Amino acid sequence: MTSTPATPVTAGAPRLKQRKKPRLGWNLLGLLVFVTAGFPVYWMLNTALKPAKDAIDPHPHFFPTTFTLDNFRRALQISDFWGPVGRSLIVSLTVVVIGIAVGMLAALAISRFAFRGRKIVIVGILAVQMIPLVAMIIPVFLLLNDLGQYDKLSGLIITYLTFILPFTVWTLRGFIVNIPKELEEAAMVDGCTPTGAFLRVVFPLLAPGMVATSVYGFIQAWNEYLYALMLMSQQNQTATVWLGNFTTKNGTEFAPMMAGSTMMALPIVILFLIVQRKMAAGLTAGAVKG
Repeated sequence: MTSTPATPVTAGAPRLKQRKKPRLGWNLLGLLVFVTAGFPVYWMLNTALKPAKDAIDPHPHFFPTTFTLDNFRRALQISDFWGPVGRSLIVSLTVVVIGIAVGMLAALAISRFAFRGRKIVIVGILAVQMIPLVAMIIPVFLLLNDLGQYDKLSGLIITYLTFILPFTVWTLRGFIVNIPKELEEAAMVDGCTPTGAFLRVVFPLLAPGMVATSVYGFIQAWNEYLYALMLMSQQNQTATVWLGNFTTKNGTEFAPMMAGSTMMALPIVILFLIVQRKMAAGLTAGAVKG
């Protein structure tokens, strides 16, 4: 009787060790990925909070010895910080709103309606995403110049929509395809119109996909540099181009530049903090209860 309870313990101990070893390996790998991805962010904050002379020290310190906010004051004094940030917000939010509205309707048409040339449209969406953005700079510049949209926010918004819309349509199409048609049909049997069935059934289930796509579109429009540099003058520059003001003929002010980059990253961080709860709420609200 004394030996029977010891048998499962000795047999289960090796299994627990075998389970912990792979889990420990995955945890270490995740920690390595986190450190690799987070170190540039830490170094940006480290440089932004240290004195300017320490930023160009040939023997940098991993932890700052002195903290200062002078770099942020210097960044705000260089070439009007709030103007470029305001223009970037206008462009990014407008691109997200228009992209989600148009992309959702296009994805719904491709997913739910059978029309001639649908496969060609899908292949065309994929083909557009394969074209390098650098290859379209000259055609876009000439087109906007002929339309009178050069050096205008509206022209920059149209340009951003050309490479954000294909991804939006493709992503939302994947979400709509995974929503069973039977849910819409059941709603229409209960008296809903096709539009009412979409708004009351499909739209709530589509909310997580719309949030994720909106975040991607906002980040792409906010961080875009090349087209904003080529299509906008210095008076109408966006926040990413504004960072170039720290590089002059006398050199680069690295500490104020990192301070400006930190302030530029704040809207993205705030957006993620807000969207994280919205996305979780959308996933639970869009669950199908049988």
